[in-house]
Amino acid sequence: MPLAETLAVIMVAAVIAALMAGYPVALTLAGVPLAFAMLGDALGAMSFGILGALPERIYGVMTNDVLLAIPLFIFMGVMLEQSRIAEQLLERMGRLFGALRGGLGFSVVLVGALLAASTGIVGATAVTIGLVMLPTMLRHGYDPRLAAGTVAASATLAQIIPPSTVLVVLGDQLNNAYQAAQLAQGKFSPNVVSVSDLFAGAILPGLLLVALYLAFLIFIAALRPQTCPPVAGERQPGGLIEALLAPVALIVAVLGSILYGVATPTEAASVGAVGAIFLAARKGGIGAHMRPVVEKTAQITAMIYLILIGATLFSLVFRALGGDVLVQAALTDLPGGVSGALLAVMLAMFLLGFVMDAFEIIFVVVPIVAPALLKMPGVDPVWLGIMMAVNLQTSYMHPPLGPTLFYLRGVAPPEITTRHIYVGIIPFVLIQLFALVVLWFVPQLATALPHALYR
Repeated sequence: MPLAETLAVIMVAAVIAALMAGYPVALTLAGVPLAFAMLGDALGAMSFGILGALPERIYGVMTNDVLLAIPLFIFMGVMLEQSRIAEQLLERMGRLFGALRGGLGFSVVLVGALLAASTGIVGATAVTIGLVMLPTMLRHGYDPRLAAGTVAASATLAQIIPPSTVLVVLGDQLNNAYQAAQLAQGKFSPNVVSVSDLFAGAILPGLLLVALYLAFLIFIAALRPQTCPPVAGERQPGGLIEALLAPVALIVAVLGSILYGVATPTEAASVGAVGAIFLAARKGGIGAHMRPVVEKTAQITAMIYLILIGATLFSLVFRALGGDVLVQAALTDLPGGVSGALLAVMLAMFLLGFVMDAFEIIFVVVPIVAPALLKMPGVDPVWLGIMMAVNLQTSYMHPPLGPTLFYLRGVAPPEITTRHIYVGIIPFVLIQLFALVVLWFVPQLATALPHALYR
């Protein structure tokens, strides 16, 4: 193997090792490649001057219209969290289904799906559902493992159901890879894959996951009824329509405008942010909410952009060392052809989920593997993006670093231990992997809607 490609492999291993050791993600993604750029220049494997392209790339990141949707969607989600609209919805839904065996679990899944479609932020959903529903489920005799697993899995629906911030970032990175793949094949007027394509492609897989979660809870209620007993008393659906009205109206305004081409994701995100302000104002105390909402939005946005800038430097050095050529050759030479290459990438992303979160995997892995995969025959970019998104969803629940596990641990009652959380998520991770298998064999679940809307 040539020296440059050897350095590229060692650099990737060094980044993963540093992340596992607990070093800050953004600084690791920038610092390790910078050191290897100096080493590569000293050994004659690359020219350090190529880093002169970095300021222009960073400027491109900061002025990217697609990525402007991220802070707006984050603001919308945090505002809904602070205004307690989600808590009201959880309480009303719990009263509606509570009299059924497993009914509180059904409520958590359904509200998780609604919050996912109106906030797009896993952390906000996990904290809200955990604070409201975990004590209620335990008080009514639910098994702590089932309760914790249901809440964690329902919260991660915000990663796959639009308008997910993960889908926005993945769409931007996938579009760059798709255009690079087409240019490398001599197509100088390349097609694009937009965030709207991914939003449309994620709807049916997201609903599939909701259906599978509900089916699992029905199975558990029948097999082990003592783990999810009904709540004493009759159903009380009163007030549910009123509680549903606000999030459903926001979903229609944001997601509907994107899917029907009325607005771009960034424009729709701004509508959602303003809508969240109005909804919070109806609840009163918007002045008290605004400062913490803006501060939290700034913190999350800064984290994402700093990681993206670090990943930009990583990608630049990796390509300068010939790592992209090495990856393409490795994937092409795998047994099984296109299927073998896809399987290897899916397995690698699943395993990386144990030590890296979704944003880190997107920024590090997608620019490396996606161009090579998209050059292969029969690989639809939307299908590939949704496969990656569903795969990445498991990273939110992987021990030891799954963010949802930390969010849940922070708000869970003392009766729920870390072991309860870790054991409770196992069946839901298996369900997500089953959904990934279904997507593999039925790609139309991801491609039918975007092709019908945009082709």
